Amino acid sequence: MDSKSMKRIMLAMIGMFLVLVAVIALTNLDMVKQKLGLSVQEQAQEAAATEVTDIDSGQIGNDLSGFLNDETFFDPEVKFKSIETYSGKNVSMVMSSVAKDLRIMIVDSVGKLVTGAPFTIQIQGIGEYKDTDEDGIIYIDGLRAGEYSVSLEEIEGYIVPNTITTIQVRQEIEYRVLDDIEYLMLTEDDIDAEKEDKAVNGAEEAADGSENTELQFQKGNAKLGIDVSKWNKEIDWQAVKEEGIEFAIIRCGYRGAASGALVIDPMYEENIKGAIDAGIPVGVYFFTQAINEVEAVEEASMVIRLIEDYDVDYPVFLDSESAGGKGRADMLDAEERTNVHEAFLETVSAAGYETGIYASKNWLNDRINMTDLSTYKTWLAEYTDVPSYDEYYHMWQYTSKGTVDGIETQVDLNLCYMSIDTSINHSKGAAGYSGVVNGDSGNVPTGGE
Repeated sequence: MDSKSMKRIMLAMIGMFLVLVAVIALTNLDMVKQKLGLSVQEQAQEAAATEVTDIDSGQIGNDLSGFLNDETFFDPEVKFKSIETYSGKNVSMVMSSVAKDLRIMIVDSVGKLVTGAPFTIQIQGIGEYKDTDEDGIIYIDGLRAGEYSVSLEEIEGYIVPNTITTIQVRQEIEYRVLDDIEYLMLTEDDIDAEKEDKAVNGAEEAADGSENTELQFQKGNAKLGIDVSKWNKEIDWQAVKEEGIEFAIIRCGYRGAASGALVIDPMYEENIKGAIDAGIPVGVYFFTQAINEVEAVEEASMVIRLIEDYDVDYPVFLDSESAGGKGRADMLDAEERTNVHEAFLETVSAAGYETGIYASKNWLNDRINMTDLSTYKTWLAEYTDVPSYDEYYHMWQYTSKGTVDGIETQVDLNLCYMSIDTSINHSKGAAGYSGVVNGDSGNVPTGGE
């Protein structure tokens, strides 16, 4: 073979080898790029392109920490409205009317009165009214019956509803439970109890020294019971039951003698639950300082709200006493006081509960026109061996100096002459909630038992 032929053969073999290498390289292109470092460069270019594409969406590529590479991310320039723009407490109005009046309460998102701000409301066609004492309540009386449109004006630090609300003001009083009474109910943490809880026991002042302070069992058909409040402190109700006590009248609250605030007795919940759990039938009483019929409806509404979840067998009594001569209701004359009491009693009765008045003999004779309230129960407080009250009564509180196992203080003792049906559950939603609660009851004339 000559040299030219050998040269051609060698070139052909090299060509075939190069073709084979090219085929292999194309088949394994990705691996080749990785070996040559070309893959990383292309990925970087693709990532850069993705950043440009996605930057408007707020995310830099697929890298969730990419914001660290964004020089403008922590730019102090405000790009959105500051939270300060939306700061402030949301408030709304709750309105009610009893008769020729209007009460507007400013409440927050959880239903609590908003105090400490001079809110102003606008009544179309009448004018502006301001919460001058900043207690969250604006009260207007002397209005004519009709429909009123009310709006709440803007005030710094609060978000007020941009709406106008209408309400119907009544001409005549309606004896019905106020839907918004919860907003007016306070605890003793909210007030100065020493100035507000000032009931003075008129029967104690008039006691003649002949009272029987012992437990009076087997007194005819009468049942033996007690009445209690925060002043009796913590009570062992099971021990009270074992002592033979057949009923308990529990104070649920009072109206402040100075401010007129509606206050829940701090021991009410514990007492009513304890008595019922021990199997002792209960009633309640409320110390009034209402000076008009509207306030009397408020007091009755509070009582109904406090008792509606409990099986209250005995009547709801209005405690009518002095507050030491300086109470806000002490100066009412007999006619005014009678009208106010009737508003309370009518409201309680309309809610389906038996009701009546608690007072001393002198108070019943001189400070109330009982002939106008003869359809209601009378709970007489007279500390004597034999009562001298000339009219009919249904319960008799015969001493304030009783002693009962389970109660560390002296306690009021009572005899009840009413027929009480304790087989009916009078709590809300139960069969006995509506209508007359108790059946026909016995009336006891002077001295009779």
